[in-house]
Amino acid sequence: MRGIRGKRVTMVKEGTLLVTIDVGMTSNRGYCSTIDGRDIKPFKFDNTREGLDVFWSMLLTSKNRFCCSDVMVGYESTGPYAEPLVHYLMDKPVTIVQVNPLHTKRIKELNDNSPLKTDDKDPRVIADVLRLGHALSVVVPEGDAAYLRRLNNARERHVGERTALLNQLQQLVFLVFPEFKTVFKDVTVKTPRHILKRYTTPETIGGLTKDSLGEEIRKRSMGKFGVREAELLISRARDTIGIKEGLAGMVLDIHHILAQLETVNGFIEEIEAEMAKALERIPSSARILSMKGLGVVTVAGLIGEVGDFSKFRTQSEIMKLAGLDLYEISSGKRKGHRRISKRGRSLLRKILYNAAISTIRKNGIMCTQYAKLIGRGMKRTSALIVIAKKLLRIIHAMMRDERDYVHHYESPKRVVIKKAA
Repeated sequence: MRGIRGKRVTMVKEGTLLVTIDVGMTSNRGYCSTIDGRDIKPFKFDNTREGLDVFWSMLLTSKNRFCCSDVMVGYESTGPYAEPLVHYLMDKPVTIVQVNPLHTKRIKELNDNSPLKTDDKDPRVIADVLRLGHALSVVVPEGDAAYLRRLNNARERHVGERTALLNQLQQLVFLVFPEFKTVFKDVTVKTPRHILKRYTTPETIGGLTKDSLGEEIRKRSMGKFGVREAELLISRARDTIGIKEGLAGMVLDIHHILAQLETVNGFIEEIEAEMAKALERIPSSARILSMKGLGVVTVAGLIGEVGDFSKFRTQSEIMKLAGLDLYEISSGKRKGHRRISKRGRSLLRKILYNAAISTIRKNGIMCTQYAKLIGRGMKRTSALIVIAKKLLRIIHAMMRDERDYVHHYESPKRVVIKKAA
Protein backbone atom coordinates (compact mmCIF):
# COMPACT_ATOMS: atom_id res chain seq x y z
CA MET A 1 0.00 0.00 0.00
CA ARG A 2 1.59 3.27 -1.08
CA GLY A 3 0.00 6.56 -0.05
CA ILE A 4 -3.52 7.38 1.04
CA ARG A 5 -6.20 8.60 -1.29
CA GLY A 6 -8.03 11.39 0.50
CA LYS A 7 -4.88 12.75 2.18
CA ARG A 8 -4.29 16.23 0.81
CA VAL A 9 -0.91 17.29 -0.53
CA THR A 10 -0.93 20.80 0.91
CA MET A 11 2.36 22.24 -0.29
CA VAL A 12 4.63 22.01 -3.32
CA LYS A 13 8.26 22.76 -2.44
CA GLU A 14 10.50 25.10 -4.37
CA GLY A 15 12.62 23.31 -6.92
CA THR A 16 9.88 20.80 -7.74
CA LEU A 17 9.11 19.96 -11.35
CA LEU A 18 5.36 19.65 -11.92
CA VAL A 19 4.59 17.01 -14.52
CA THR A 20 0.88 16.81 -15.36
CA ILE A 21 -0.93 14.40 -17.64
CA ASP A 22 -4.28 14.50 -19.37
CA VAL A 23 -4.97 10.75 -19.45
CA GLY A 24 -6.70 9.06 -22.38
CA MET A 25 -7.46 5.49 -23.38
CA THR A 26 -4.93 5.21 -26.22
CA SER A 27 -2.77 8.33 -25.84
CA ASN A 28 -1.99 10.96 -23.20
CA ARG A 29 -0.93 14.60 -23.21
CA GLY A 30 1.97 15.54 -20.92
CA TYR A 31 3.16 18.93 -19.65
CA CYS A 32 6.17 19.98 -17.55
CA SER A 33 6.40 23.23 -15.61
CA THR A 34 7.92 24.75 -12.49
CA ILE A 35 6.49 26.70 -9.56
CA ASP A 36 7.66 30.04 -11.04
CA GLY A 37 5.99 29.41 -14.43
CA ARG A 38 8.82 28.06 -16.62
CA ASP A 39 7.47 25.31 -18.85
CA ILE A 40 7.68 23.35 -22.07
CA LYS A 41 5.09 22.86 -24.76
CA PRO A 42 2.56 20.04 -24.06
CA PHE A 43 3.53 16.80 -25.76
CA LYS A 44 1.72 13.62 -26.76
CA PHE A 45 2.69 10.06 -25.83
CA ASP A 46 0.97 6.70 -26.27
CA ASN A 47 -0.19 4.18 -23.66
CA THR A 48 2.52 1.71 -24.67
CA ARG A 49 5.96 0.82 -23.31
CA GLU A 50 7.58 2.98 -26.00
CA GLY A 51 5.21 5.85 -25.24
CA LEU A 52 5.85 5.75 -21.50
CA ASP A 53 9.60 5.62 -22.13
CA VAL A 54 9.26 8.77 -24.26
CA PHE A 55 7.34 10.41 -21.41
CA TRP A 56 10.04 9.49 -18.89
CA SER A 57 12.74 10.84 -21.19
CA MET A 58 10.88 14.17 -21.53
CA LEU A 59 10.48 14.30 -17.74
CA LEU A 60 14.22 13.80 -17.11
CA THR A 61 15.14 16.33 -19.80
CA SER A 62 12.86 18.96 -18.25
CA LYS A 63 14.17 18.20 -14.76
CA ASN A 64 17.74 18.84 -15.87
CA ARG A 65 16.80 21.87 -17.96
CA PHE A 66 15.05 23.64 -15.07
CA CYS A 67 17.52 22.35 -12.43
CA CYS A 68 14.80 20.77 -10.28
CA SER A 69 15.56 18.49 -7.36
CA ASP A 70 12.13 16.82 -6.99
CA VAL A 71 9.39 15.70 -9.37
CA MET A 72 5.64 15.62 -8.74
CA VAL A 73 3.53 13.79 -11.33
CA GLY A 74 -0.18 14.65 -11.28
CA TYR A 75 -3.13 13.41 -13.28
CA GLU A 76 -6.91 13.75 -13.25
CA SER A 77 -8.83 10.74 -11.90
CA THR A 78 -10.10 8.96 -15.02
CA GLY A 79 -11.09 5.45 -14.01
CA PRO A 80 -8.76 2.63 -15.12
CA TYR A 81 -6.90 4.42 -17.90
CA ALA A 82 -4.24 5.91 -15.60
CA GLU A 83 -3.38 2.62 -13.84
CA PRO A 84 -0.67 1.41 -16.28
CA LEU A 85 1.00 4.82 -16.01
CA VAL A 86 0.84 4.78 -12.18
CA HIS A 87 2.35 1.30 -12.00
CA TYR A 88 5.07 2.37 -14.44
CA LEU A 89 6.03 5.25 -12.13
CA MET A 90 5.66 3.42 -8.79
CA ASP A 91 9.35 2.49 -8.45
CA LYS A 92 10.70 5.72 -9.91
CA PRO A 93 11.89 8.72 -7.83
CA VAL A 94 8.73 10.78 -8.24
CA THR A 95 5.71 11.74 -6.10
CA ILE A 96 2.44 10.63 -7.70
CA VAL A 97 -0.72 12.60 -6.97
CA GLN A 98 -4.18 12.87 -8.49
CA VAL A 99 -6.62 15.72 -8.95
CA ASN A 100 -10.37 15.75 -8.46
CA PRO A 101 -12.10 16.37 -11.83
CA LEU A 102 -14.45 18.83 -10.08
CA HIS A 103 -11.47 21.03 -9.22
CA THR A 104 -10.15 21.11 -12.79
CA LYS A 105 -13.62 21.90 -14.12
CA ARG A 106 -13.98 24.90 -11.81
CA ILE A 107 -10.47 26.26 -12.35
CA LYS A 108 -10.51 25.76 -16.12
CA GLU A 109 -12.09 29.14 -16.90
CA LEU A 110 -9.68 31.11 -14.69
CA ASN A 111 -6.83 30.81 -17.19
CA ASP A 112 -8.46 32.56 -20.13
CA ASN A 113 -12.05 33.28 -18.97
CA SER A 114 -13.26 30.69 -21.47
CA PRO A 115 -14.90 27.25 -21.24
CA LEU A 116 -12.43 26.10 -23.93
CA LYS A 117 -11.40 22.46 -23.48
CA THR A 118 -8.48 21.11 -25.49
CA ASP A 119 -5.82 18.43 -24.99
CA ASP A 120 -3.18 21.14 -24.58
CA LYS A 121 -5.17 23.19 -22.06
CA ASP A 122 -6.16 20.34 -19.73
CA PRO A 123 -2.65 19.44 -18.43
CA ARG A 124 -1.97 23.16 -17.84
CA VAL A 125 -5.12 23.37 -15.70
CA ILE A 126 -4.04 20.30 -13.71
CA ALA A 127 -0.68 22.04 -13.06
CA ASP A 128 -2.54 25.07 -11.70
CA VAL A 129 -4.46 22.81 -9.32
CA LEU A 130 -1.18 21.33 -8.06
CA ARG A 131 0.25 24.80 -7.43
CA LEU A 132 -2.80 25.62 -5.30
CA GLY A 133 -2.15 22.54 -3.18
CA HIS A 134 -5.38 20.69 -4.02
CA ALA A 135 -3.87 17.34 -5.01
CA LEU A 136 -4.50 14.01 -3.31
CA SER A 137 -1.95 11.29 -2.82
CA VAL A 138 -2.55 8.01 -4.65
CA VAL A 139 -3.28 4.65 -3.05
CA VAL A 140 -1.89 1.66 -4.91
CA PRO A 141 -3.07 -1.59 -3.27
CA GLU A 142 -0.52 -4.38 -3.25
CA GLY A 143 -0.51 -8.12 -2.63
CA ASP A 144 -3.71 -9.70 -1.33
CA ALA A 145 -5.36 -6.29 -0.89
CA ALA A 146 -4.98 -5.65 -4.63
CA TYR A 147 -6.25 -9.18 -5.35
CA LEU A 148 -9.33 -8.60 -3.18
CA ARG A 149 -10.06 -5.30 -4.89
CA ARG A 150 -10.05 -6.98 -8.31
CA LEU A 151 -12.21 -9.83 -7.00
CA ASN A 152 -14.62 -7.36 -5.45
CA ASN A 153 -14.92 -5.39 -8.69
CA ALA A 154 -15.48 -8.61 -10.65
CA ARG A 155 -18.16 -9.80 -8.23
CA GLU A 156 -19.92 -6.46 -8.36
CA ARG A 157 -19.97 -6.61 -12.16
CA HIS A 158 -21.33 -10.17 -12.25
CA VAL A 159 -23.98 -9.38 -9.63
CA GLY A 160 -25.14 -6.53 -11.86
CA GLU A 161 -25.29 -8.92 -14.82
CA ARG A 162 -27.32 -11.39 -12.75
CA THR A 163 -29.80 -8.71 -11.71
CA ALA A 164 -30.30 -7.67 -15.33
CA LEU A 165 -30.84 -11.30 -16.41
CA LEU A 166 -33.36 -11.92 -13.62
CA ASN A 167 -35.32 -8.81 -14.64
CA GLN A 168 -35.41 -10.03 -18.25
CA LEU A 169 -36.56 -13.47 -17.10
CA GLN A 170 -39.46 -12.02 -15.13
CA GLN A 171 -40.60 -9.96 -18.11
CA LEU A 172 -40.59 -12.98 -20.44
CA VAL A 173 -42.40 -15.20 -17.91
CA PHE A 174 -45.10 -12.54 -17.61
CA LEU A 175 -45.63 -12.61 -21.37
CA VAL A 176 -45.64 -16.40 -21.67
CA PHE A 177 -47.42 -17.37 -18.44
CA PRO A 178 -48.68 -14.37 -16.38
CA GLU A 179 -50.33 -16.63 -13.79
CA PHE A 180 -47.00 -18.28 -12.91
CA LYS A 181 -46.29 -15.61 -10.27
CA THR A 182 -49.59 -16.33 -8.50
CA VAL A 183 -48.17 -19.74 -7.58
CA PHE A 184 -44.47 -18.85 -7.20
CA LYS A 185 -44.13 -15.23 -6.13
CA ASP A 186 -40.40 -15.12 -6.84
CA VAL A 187 -39.50 -16.68 -10.19
CA THR A 188 -35.78 -16.06 -9.60
CA VAL A 189 -35.25 -18.79 -6.97
CA LYS A 190 -34.20 -22.37 -7.77
CA THR A 191 -37.51 -24.26 -7.86
CA PRO A 192 -39.36 -21.91 -10.28
CA ARG A 193 -36.26 -21.72 -12.46
CA HIS A 194 -36.12 -25.52 -12.60
CA ILE A 195 -39.75 -25.67 -13.74
CA LEU A 196 -39.15 -23.00 -16.37
CA LYS A 197 -36.12 -24.86 -17.66
CA ARG A 198 -37.91 -28.23 -18.02
CA TYR A 199 -41.51 -27.15 -18.76
CA THR A 200 -41.24 -23.66 -20.22
CA THR A 201 -44.68 -23.23 -21.82
CA PRO A 202 -48.13 -23.35 -20.17
CA GLU A 203 -49.13 -26.05 -22.66
CA THR A 204 -46.34 -28.35 -21.42
CA ILE A 205 -47.18 -27.69 -17.76
CA GLY A 206 -50.89 -28.23 -18.40
CA GLY A 207 -50.19 -31.71 -19.79
CA LEU A 208 -48.54 -32.93 -16.56
CA THR A 209 -50.20 -34.73 -13.66
CA LYS A 210 -50.32 -33.14 -10.24
CA ASP A 211 -48.70 -36.16 -8.57
CA SER A 212 -45.63 -36.33 -10.84
CA LEU A 213 -45.10 -32.55 -10.87
CA GLY A 214 -45.80 -32.33 -7.14
CA GLU A 215 -43.20 -34.95 -6.31
CA GLU A 216 -40.63 -33.23 -8.52
CA ILE A 217 -41.35 -29.85 -6.92
CA ARG A 218 -41.19 -31.35 -3.42
CA LYS A 219 -37.73 -32.84 -4.03
CA ARG A 220 -36.40 -29.69 -5.68
CA SER A 221 -37.70 -27.37 -2.92
CA MET A 222 -36.81 -29.80 -0.10
CA GLY A 223 -40.43 -29.99 1.07
CA LYS A 224 -41.32 -26.30 0.84
CA PHE A 225 -43.66 -26.86 -2.13
CA GLY A 226 -45.63 -29.94 -3.13
CA VAL A 227 -48.82 -31.33 -4.68
CA ARG A 228 -50.95 -28.32 -3.77
CA GLU A 229 -48.72 -25.89 -5.71
CA ALA A 230 -48.46 -28.41 -8.60
CA GLU A 231 -52.25 -28.71 -8.86
CA LEU A 232 -52.70 -24.95 -8.79
CA LEU A 233 -49.98 -24.41 -11.39
CA ILE A 234 -51.48 -26.99 -13.78
CA SER A 235 -54.93 -25.45 -13.38
CA ARG A 236 -53.65 -21.94 -14.14
CA ALA A 237 -51.60 -23.21 -17.10
CA ARG A 238 -54.67 -24.74 -18.76
CA ASP A 239 -56.54 -21.44 -18.50
CA THR A 240 -53.68 -18.96 -19.06
CA ILE A 241 -53.96 -15.64 -20.89
CA GLY A 242 -50.31 -15.82 -22.01
CA ILE A 243 -49.65 -14.81 -25.59
CA LYS A 244 -49.17 -17.50 -28.24
CA GLU A 245 -47.72 -15.51 -31.15
CA GLY A 246 -43.94 -15.76 -31.31
CA LEU A 247 -43.96 -18.17 -28.38
CA ALA A 248 -41.07 -20.27 -29.72
CA GLY A 249 -38.80 -17.20 -29.83
CA MET A 250 -39.56 -16.31 -26.22
CA VAL A 251 -39.00 -19.91 -25.10
CA LEU A 252 -35.58 -19.86 -26.77
CA ASP A 253 -34.78 -16.58 -25.00
CA ILE A 254 -35.84 -17.99 -21.61
CA HIS A 255 -33.59 -21.04 -22.04
CA HIS A 256 -30.69 -18.78 -23.01
CA ILE A 257 -31.22 -16.54 -19.95
CA LEU A 258 -31.40 -19.56 -17.63
CA ALA A 259 -28.13 -20.88 -19.06
CA GLN A 260 -26.50 -17.48 -18.57
CA LEU A 261 -27.75 -17.35 -14.98
CA GLU A 262 -26.12 -20.70 -14.21
CA THR A 263 -22.83 -19.44 -15.64
CA VAL A 264 -22.94 -16.12 -13.78
CA ASN A 265 -23.85 -17.84 -10.50
CA GLY A 266 -20.89 -20.16 -11.00
CA PHE A 267 -18.58 -17.16 -11.50
CA ILE A 268 -19.87 -15.49 -8.33
CA GLU A 269 -19.43 -18.65 -6.27
CA GLU A 270 -15.88 -19.04 -7.58
CA ILE A 271 -15.05 -15.41 -6.75
CA GLU A 272 -16.43 -15.75 -3.21
CA ALA A 273 -14.36 -18.91 -2.68
CA GLU A 274 -11.23 -17.02 -3.77
CA MET A 275 -12.14 -14.19 -1.39
CA ALA A 276 -12.26 -16.64 1.51
CA LYS A 277 -8.83 -18.05 0.56
CA ALA A 278 -7.31 -14.55 0.31
CA LEU A 279 -8.70 -13.55 3.71
CA GLU A 280 -7.03 -16.57 5.30
CA ARG A 281 -3.69 -15.10 4.18
CA ILE A 282 -4.49 -11.76 5.89
CA PRO A 283 -4.32 -12.32 9.68
CA SER A 284 -5.99 -9.00 10.51
CA SER A 285 -9.15 -9.97 8.60
CA ALA A 286 -10.16 -12.25 11.50
CA ARG A 287 -10.70 -9.16 13.65
CA ILE A 288 -13.32 -7.76 11.29
CA LEU A 289 -14.91 -11.18 10.87
CA SER A 290 -15.35 -11.29 14.66
CA MET A 291 -18.16 -8.72 14.23
CA LYS A 292 -21.49 -10.52 14.04
CA GLY A 293 -23.23 -9.77 10.74
CA LEU A 294 -20.09 -9.17 8.64
CA GLY A 295 -19.32 -12.09 6.33
CA VAL A 296 -16.55 -13.01 3.93
CA VAL A 297 -17.85 -10.91 1.02
CA THR A 298 -18.24 -7.79 3.17
CA VAL A 299 -14.84 -8.09 4.84
CA ALA A 300 -13.12 -8.86 1.52
CA GLY A 301 -14.76 -5.78 0.02
CA LEU A 302 -13.67 -3.56 2.92
CA ILE A 303 -10.03 -4.68 2.79
CA GLY A 304 -9.98 -4.48 -1.00
CA GLU A 305 -11.32 -0.92 -1.01
CA VAL A 306 -9.39 0.44 1.99
CA GLY A 307 -6.23 -1.65 1.87
CA ASP A 308 -4.04 -1.13 4.92
CA PHE A 309 -6.17 0.45 7.66
CA SER A 310 -3.06 1.37 9.64
CA LYS A 311 -2.11 3.91 6.96
CA PHE A 312 -5.03 6.11 8.07
CA ARG A 313 -3.93 8.08 11.11
CA THR A 314 -7.32 9.63 11.88
CA GLN A 315 -10.89 8.50 11.39
CA SER A 316 -11.67 11.64 9.39
CA GLU A 317 -9.23 10.47 6.69
CA ILE A 318 -10.95 7.12 6.28
CA MET A 319 -14.37 8.83 6.30
CA LYS A 320 -13.25 10.96 3.37
CA LEU A 321 -12.06 7.87 1.53
CA ALA A 322 -15.59 6.45 1.86
CA GLY A 323 -17.25 9.78 1.04
CA LEU A 324 -19.06 9.68 4.39
CA ASP A 325 -17.70 13.01 5.63
CA LEU A 326 -20.42 15.60 6.27
CA TYR A 327 -20.96 19.01 4.70
CA GLU A 328 -23.64 21.69 4.71
CA ILE A 329 -24.47 24.77 2.64
CA SER A 330 -25.56 27.68 4.82
CA SER A 331 -25.91 31.35 3.94
CA GLY A 332 -27.22 34.23 5.99
CA LYS A 333 -30.30 33.14 7.91
CA ARG A 334 -30.57 29.92 5.97
CA LYS A 335 -29.22 26.90 7.79
CA GLY A 336 -28.46 24.03 5.44
CA HIS A 337 -28.94 20.34 6.15
CA ARG A 338 -25.88 18.21 6.82
CA ARG A 339 -25.26 15.60 4.13
CA ILE A 340 -22.51 13.16 3.25
CA SER A 341 -20.16 14.37 0.52
CA LYS A 342 -20.23 11.17 -1.61
CA ARG A 343 -16.80 12.12 -3.00
CA GLY A 344 -14.96 8.98 -1.93
CA ARG A 345 -15.10 5.40 -3.14
CA SER A 346 -18.72 4.65 -4.04
CA LEU A 347 -18.30 0.88 -3.76
CA LEU A 348 -16.93 1.24 -0.22
CA ARG A 349 -20.04 3.24 0.74
CA LYS A 350 -22.26 0.56 -0.75
CA ILE A 351 -20.47 -2.21 1.18
CA LEU A 352 -20.80 -0.27 4.46
CA TYR A 353 -24.48 0.48 3.80
CA ASN A 354 -25.23 -3.21 3.18
CA ALA A 355 -23.22 -4.09 6.29
CA ALA A 356 -25.34 -1.65 8.29
CA ILE A 357 -28.52 -3.40 7.09
CA SER A 358 -27.09 -6.76 8.23
CA THR A 359 -26.16 -5.50 11.69
CA ILE A 360 -29.49 -3.81 12.55
CA ARG A 361 -31.51 -7.01 12.29
CA LYS A 362 -32.96 -8.66 15.38
CA ASN A 363 -30.18 -9.43 17.87
CA GLY A 364 -27.70 -7.65 15.56
CA ILE A 365 -24.80 -5.74 17.06
CA MET A 366 -26.31 -2.40 15.95
CA CYS A 367 -29.97 -3.26 16.54
CA THR A 368 -30.25 -1.21 19.76
CA GLN A 369 -28.36 1.75 18.31
CA TYR A 370 -30.57 1.78 15.23
CA ALA A 371 -33.76 1.62 17.34
CA LYS A 372 -32.58 4.66 19.31
CA LEU A 373 -31.96 6.64 16.11
CA ILE A 374 -35.41 5.76 14.73
CA GLY A 375 -36.96 6.59 18.10
CA ARG A 376 -35.48 10.09 17.86
CA GLY A 377 -37.38 10.61 14.60
CA MET A 378 -34.49 10.01 12.19
CA LYS A 379 -35.35 8.67 8.75
CA ARG A 380 -34.43 5.07 8.00
CA THR A 381 -31.87 5.93 5.32
CA SER A 382 -30.19 8.55 7.51
CA ALA A 383 -30.08 6.12 10.42
CA LEU A 384 -28.42 3.47 8.25
CA ILE A 385 -25.77 5.97 7.16
CA VAL A 386 -25.07 6.79 10.82
CA ILE A 387 -24.69 3.05 11.52
CA ALA A 388 -22.39 2.66 8.48
CA LYS A 389 -20.16 5.46 9.78
CA LYS A 390 -20.10 3.89 13.25
CA LEU A 391 -19.11 0.51 11.77
CA LEU A 392 -16.24 2.11 9.86
CA ARG A 393 -15.01 3.90 13.00
CA ILE A 394 -15.16 0.67 15.01
CA ILE A 395 -13.29 -1.30 12.33
CA HIS A 396 -10.62 1.40 12.08
CA ALA A 397 -10.15 1.38 15.87
CA MET A 398 -9.99 -2.44 15.97
CA MET A 399 -7.32 -2.55 13.27
CA ARG A 400 -5.39 0.35 14.85
CA ASP A 401 -5.39 -1.22 18.33
CA GLU A 402 -5.09 -4.82 17.04
CA ARG A 403 -8.13 -5.97 19.02
CA ASP A 404 -11.14 -8.17 18.26
CA TYR A 405 -14.67 -6.87 18.47
CA VAL A 406 -16.30 -6.98 21.90
CA HIS A 407 -20.09 -6.58 22.04
CA HIS A 408 -21.40 -4.19 24.73
CA TYR A 409 -17.86 -2.93 25.26
CA GLU A 410 -17.47 -0.39 28.06
CA SER A 411 -14.38 1.74 28.28
CA PRO A 412 -12.65 1.55 31.66
CA LYS A 413 -13.75 4.24 34.08
CA ARG A 414 -11.21 6.84 34.99
CA VAL A 415 -10.05 6.70 38.57
CA VAL A 416 -10.31 10.11 40.20
CA ILE A 417 -7.74 10.66 42.93
CA LYS A 418 -8.90 13.24 45.41
CA LYS A 419 -6.30 15.65 46.66
CA ALA A 420 -5.56 15.68 50.33
CA ALA A 421 -7.10 18.52 52.27
